[in-house]
Amino acid sequence: MHIVSCPSCGAEVTFRSHAAVMAVCGFCRATLLKDAESVKNLGTMSSVLEDYSPIQIGTCGIHGGRNFTVLGRIQLRYAQGMWNEWYVLFGDGGSGWLGDSSGQFTMTGARKVQEALPAFDALRIAQPVVINGETFLPAEIRSAECIAGQGELPFRVGEGWRIRVADLRNGAAFVTLDYTDGEVPLVYSGVAVTLDEMRCQLLRDDDQVKAGAGRFRGKVDALDCPSCGSAIKYLPGITTTLICPACKAQLDASGPQASVLAAGDKVAAMRTTIELGATANIRGSQHTVIGAMVRSTSGTGASKWTEYLLFSARGGFFWLVETNAGWFQAKVMHRWPSWNPAAGEVAKAENQNYEKSDSYLATVVAAAGAFNWRVSVGDQVFVTEYENTSGTLSAETTREEMTWSRSTRLAYDQIKTWFGVGPKMADATYGAEAPPEGSGSVQKFFWWLLGLNFIPLMFNFGETALILLVAIIFIFALAQPGDWLDKD
Repeated sequence: MHIVSCPSCGAEVTFRSHAAVMAVCGFCRATLLKDAESVKNLGTMSSVLEDYSPIQIGTCGIHGGRNFTVLGRIQLRYAQGMWNEWYVLFGDGGSGWLGDSSGQFTMTGARKVQEALPAFDALRIAQPVVINGETFLPAEIRSAECIAGQGELPFRVGEGWRIRVADLRNGAAFVTLDYTDGEVPLVYSGVAVTLDEMRCQLLRDDDQVKAGAGRFRGKVDALDCPSCGSAIKYLPGITTTLICPACKAQLDASGPQASVLAAGDKVAAMRTTIELGATANIRGSQHTVIGAMVRSTSGTGASKWTEYLLFSARGGFFWLVETNAGWFQAKVMHRWPSWNPAAGEVAKAENQNYEKSDSYLATVVAAAGAFNWRVSVGDQVFVTEYENTSGTLSAETTREEMTWSRSTRLAYDQIKTWFGVGPKMADATYGAEAPPEGSGSVQKFFWWLLGLNFIPLMFNFGETALILLVAIIFIFALAQPGDWLDKD
């Protein structure tokens, strides 16, 4: 441990890791560089955005049988969002990085490799790469820049420091290839983890996350849409990308003041079955609906559905999906299924096989609220689905990213219990699909049957005829696709 006085303000700054060469003063934000003889002031570092992460400096846990403590972090932003890399010190003197992106966590450390690795520009999503004899699939390929730092760090960074990285996965195994210094990458390997698995302590609690999220030190701003002035209901700090429900402007909320990224199209108000800002107690945690988007397919058998993004300070993110076939809940998988992209007919997760059932191009046709990545109308992803009796695995692929999620069906009554709303998607402006095929023929049959009996009914409107008429009307009502029987 090395304790120094900040050259800028005189406050005590502690270097707890012998490998740390840089620290950010917690009082004046001065960036301190430690060398063999002295500590130099390199200027100030931007304040970190106090986001939704439950991790903080001082958080500790156990990984691989080793105790660790979080000493510092860098906050990075790329075209579609932002994430944290937390610098950790292990009890045996080793160090590593705890990646923290949209509620997905990984623990990695520097490794040496034997094979020659592909150049950054040669990498392709889901195209296999062999590292130390093990095959990995690129999951994310991106360029990013450092926007803030905090605590102790093992190398010198500053605001605007740019990196080029690729994240690769194989089941729970995880590798980051860092091409920042050239075409021969540094390799960081490890595994996908959860905070519960690592028995983390000294995490921020729900109240701390809600109180601090979205705030820069000393700055608290109410968020009104800078494009139209409408108030936006969202949990600050949970996401950095917002879409104003009123004017559809795309906003960047990663700074102290929200700025307009793109003006919204003048479209009708987006009405959804579940309102933005609705809350529900789900599995013991208070979840809030922070975003909603409508996706569609085109061509033969075209369909449309609504996806709701929910967030809980402790439970993280998950999705509710509203389709004409019912409701589903979905969550991004931090451990990838076993899957061969060359064959692609079967995916295996938790010793269960899932058979390929569908593939299609999904397009965002409407969106509102906050998201953990930058969403725009017109965004497209290629979706491949695999099913078995327990649920569905979905792979969503773009040129820069691939994610896997698992979804299971939800009963209508469960949605009503959580949110007190009806189950039918037809209530949403952008969510209604065409009536099921054949519903028109049911109506025609009803009117034909009523007309056939109308003349004799006029002359003999007795008890039998009345019963017949009531029965016909009842049968017709049951045959309708509406949900009048479900209304409270």
